[in-house]
Amino acid sequence: MEEIYTHIANLGFPIVISIYLLVRIEGKLDMLTESINELTKTIARIN
Repeated sequence: MEEIYTHIANLGFPIVISIYLLVRIEGKLDMLTESINELTKTIARIN
């Protein structure tokens, strides 16, 4: 039983951290995509 807890601790923690970071980065990538689209429209209007 102790071996199972060790495996969960060793694998579960990195998985949780990875999911947390991916969720945070996803939001920032969406904002970056919107900014790039707005920049493209602005450049098209200038030209």
